[in-house]
Amino acid sequence: MKFPGLLFGIIVIFLITFLSCRNAKKAQVRWLKGNLHTHSLWSDGDHFPEMIIKWYKDHGYQFIGLSDHNIFQEGEKWVSAPTESPKYWAYEAYLESFGTNWVETRYEDSLLEVKLKTYEQYRNTLEVPDSFLIIRCEEITSSFDRKPLHINASNITAKIDPIRGNSVPEVLQQTLDAVFQQRIQSGQKIMAHINHPNFGWGITLDDLRPLNRNRFFEVYNGHPAVNNYGDSSHLSTEMIWDLLNIHYLQNGKDLLLGIATDDAHNYHQQGPQYSNAGRGWVMVKQDTLQGNPIVSALEAASFYASTGVELEDISIDEHYYQIKIVSNPKATHYTQFIGVIKGESEPKILKETKGPIAEYRFQGNELFVRAKVISDQLQDNPFKSGDTHIAWTQPVKVTP
Repeated sequence: MKFPGLLFGIIVIFLITFLSCRNAKKAQVRWLKGNLHTHSLWSDGDHFPEMIIKWYKDHGYQFIGLSDHNIFQEGEKWVSAPTESPKYWAYEAYLESFGTNWVETRYEDSLLEVKLKTYEQYRNTLEVPDSFLIIRCEEITSSFDRKPLHINASNITAKIDPIRGNSVPEVLQQTLDAVFQQRIQSGQKIMAHINHPNFGWGITLDDLRPLNRNRFFEVYNGHPAVNNYGDSSHLSTEMIWDLLNIHYLQNGKDLLLGIATDDAHNYHQQGPQYSNAGRGWVMVKQDTLQGNPIVSALEAASFYASTGVELEDISIDEHYYQIKIVSNPKATHYTQFIGVIKGESEPKILKETKGPIAEYRFQGNELFVRAKVISDQLQDNPFKSGDTHIAWTQPVKVTP
């Protein structure tokens, strides 16, 4: 009669193991810090890919995408490093960090040249499973009538050539379509986001309104030339974001989601006049550190954009939009719930709170609501002097 007891014991062990695994799986869901827009010597950045990746790893990021202009980071490419030039200083730092067995050099007409490692080479060396992910990206760089039109493609499988067209919307739409087509053909989760619309004042609200499958754009970019805040005759990126979402919802389209990036090019000199690493990023809530799950979480709006504010949790149900902010003894946080009332044409602050917990109760007359958490702590290396830490959560369509 020992068999029933043994069977019972096996069942108990199985249930304990199952519940432990399930709870462990739940515990793994975490905020993953990443940047999907930065540059290396493969295009117009001023450092070697491995050194850039090392910087992000050392500064607490879990994923990074080097998005060089119209480049897939494959094949053979050498860069010159003249003595006493910034490239030579970059080479010296590179050599010190990675050694002669890794760094390849040659001399052409007595000029030192350094071979760039391909995506596959540096990924195989620097990526760490479940700790640090390197996503393959490209900044698809085109123009129309001298207006810069840049779209990032993330988690790609092949290079996407720049598109030419007869208008700004046509170039943008055909580029979005090309990214979507690669996604369909490859079966891989590939996302596109429109970069810095105010760079060179290249992309207006009217250019973005007719687009289809436009899901992401940069509400914040850390490059000093991108005009995030607009001017007396141009809208800020935040205002473009809200006005565009009014139009999209009224026309049956998905909400546009806002990301932050640093768009770094300069890794040796620091200051507002340089495009430095670490100014903007996304925090993605996901339990799996892989390209497809990261993109899926972004598409599900399970992320926020930040320049320094850290959130503990975002909770949204049919009644409330709630935010818990990670406590920072050096800062006071103010949360603005921003939205649009149905029938109105512009966004406004619906509620403002102070402190680590912010809550907004939906009234049912809102078209959508998002939140902006503002810290009074100054950024160490800001886009613009006087900038403080900020986080942007994603807009939510309100159902009566």
